[in-house]
Amino acid sequence: MAKVTAFPPLVPFPEAAWREHIVPEEWEACLDAWLALAGAHLSLSNADFARVSAKDESLPAFLTSYAEQTGLSHDKTPSGNVHKTRQLRKQSFLLSHRLLNTDHPPGPLLRWEFLADLSKIYGKDHGNKVVTLVWKQHLPSLEPSLAALKTSLIKELDTGLKGDLKTAESELKRLNHLLHSSPEVAAFFMAGSDFVDSLISCYKLMNPPLRKAIISTLYLCLIGLTEGEKPNFSALVDQLYSLKAAAEAHKAGPTNVNDSLVAELVTETPILKQVHQIIETSGSGSSRAKSVLTSLADFRKAGGSSRPQRLIKRKINKGKGVAFEVDGYTSVHVHRMSLVSQVQDLFPDLGSSFVVKLLDEYGDDVEQVISHLLEGSLPAHLESADRSAELPSPSQLTGDPAPNLAPHSTPPQLPTRHNIFDDDDFDQLAIDTSKLHFGQRNPEKTADDILRDRSTAPNKAAILSALAAFDSDDDERDDTYDVADVGGTVDSAAPGNNPEEDKTSTDVRDAQDEALFRAYRATPNVFDRDAATRRGKARMALKEEIGMTDEAIEGWGLMLSRDGRQMKRLEAKFSTFTGTQKELAPTSWRASPQGSGTEDSDVDGNRNDRGRGGRLRGAPRERGRGRGNVAGPSGEKNTEMARRGKEANKGSRANHNRRDQRARKMARGGFPG
Repeated sequence: MAKVTAFPPLVPFPEAAWREHIVPEEWEACLDAWLALAGAHLSLSNADFARVSAKDESLPAFLTSYAEQTGLSHDKTPSGNVHKTRQLRKQSFLLSHRLLNTDHPPGPLLRWEFLADLSKIYGKDHGNKVVTLVWKQHLPSLEPSLAALKTSLIKELDTGLKGDLKTAESELKRLNHLLHSSPEVAAFFMAGSDFVDSLISCYKLMNPPLRKAIISTLYLCLIGLTEGEKPNFSALVDQLYSLKAAAEAHKAGPTNVNDSLVAELVTETPILKQVHQIIETSGSGSSRAKSVLTSLADFRKAGGSSRPQRLIKRKINKGKGVAFEVDGYTSVHVHRMSLVSQVQDLFPDLGSSFVVKLLDEYGDDVEQVISHLLEGSLPAHLESADRSAELPSPSQLTGDPAPNLAPHSTPPQLPTRHNIFDDDDFDQLAIDTSKLHFGQRNPEKTADDILRDRSTAPNKAAILSALAAFDSDDDERDDTYDVADVGGTVDSAAPGNNPEEDKTSTDVRDAQDEALFRAYRATPNVFDRDAATRRGKARMALKEEIGMTDEAIEGWGLMLSRDGRQMKRLEAKFSTFTGTQKELAPTSWRASPQGSGTEDSDVDGNRNDRGRGGRLRGAPRERGRGRGNVAGPSGEKNTEMARRGKEANKGSRANHNRRDQRARKMARGGFPG
């Protein structure tokens, strides 16, 4: 057999935008060429493979481009021949595994991006085989790539809004596939606390897609510590303690308690349940691990469980989808593709056909499907099924659409709506076009022109006849307040509506007020609130007179003492002065029987009275005025002296004082004081 020296180079796998411009015949030719060259490389012996294939630079370029582009379009239906596409996918995995198993594999295959894309395409089981092989045989070459990624992510996440958050989000999503397949990579990223601290710090930003990626990354890292040949439970408990400390620090801060990474992690993921089960199964459980799990469980959101049911708005199936029979399996309707994409967001290695079988098993409940996938509790017939199976494309369906569809009669049409304008001139198109106009009929016409236009004005004779029929003197009786017009009568039997009853009750109240007021003026102590007063004769007599209780009497007196206006009203209402005076006291001066009276004194000599001719209370006693009776018999010595003294003091006191006081009062505006 001739010695193989080289093969034609493999063209890199094109991007999705380029594949859309390739016609199907050319794409089939490309698939055939890739399959032929890949098969040729795989058919070589180990020695020839290490000599030829390992040194072929086109082979790693094809494999890295195929893994990247297939990973990006993994959710889409593959184009071209499905059988050839699956064959190329299988040969690419075998080539990658064989190249990585050599002593000196190509450098591009030892980067984390290639391994993450392989894990996404081929799933956890096949991806774990490749990553474990690289980890055991070529760790010095892989570790710099992982370390550079970890440093870059820590820097971008700690920077926050000033960093490139889109790049960080895409790298975290791509890394999650590698973390899902390799526990070793998860342990590498969980070494130390800087990576977890950066995730907690960046979660504070209100970026829902980035938050979702951060939760997935932290969950996969923690679960990765419990997997592998030697689970690292000590490091797991240490990380859980750091999460507990971060949650307590967040709770003590001013922000919302539930808006933290730890609260979202323990609520939205089954991390606590899975860790507890793994620790119990392994037999390495400790009180330290159980206590931290119990503490973290307290941070669950109120009303939430480890995996709360999420409301999914589903489109109502109206039976209008097109169904085809392909190999005994009916293809999925379009409305179920959204459910398939939700499952593939978390498990991108699963094929759409396998996801549809899961949805059929659990009644289109996405939450149950994801929960069973995470817990590994699928039924036996689904565990043994092909997880990478894809649904056929519509172009590959050759069956008769809906072969059992029976013909049906035409459904009744919707009723026709009618209105008042049906069958009018516009509807019949019989209106004169001269009557049609847009906007104003005569835009040039002003208001004065309209007023001068008398063509549409009413007839003057009709106006005059209407005015003649109108009688301005005809004034009808106003019956607005008649009983029949107001819609009812007044019920005099109801309390407060009978005038006679009101008058009687008013008289009773007046009599009670008068008796209480007179008692208050005469003896205010009768209203005291003590036992002695209540047992007194005055109180008993007052109660018998007005028929009120002690509390009512005492309350009346208390309110009267606090309300001065009520006192004045009662004084004005129940005053006993009728305007007549039985005796009018003299105001002129009279001599006392002892002969010591003066003009300033009254008959009884009381100087404190303010009667006419008497001295005001508190006024100084007048001096220099004569003594004697000016009205006494003429010729008497005392009478003459009294008259002379009166006339002498008159000018200096009485008249002038009154004049001056009046002048002062008028200067103040006529108001006394």
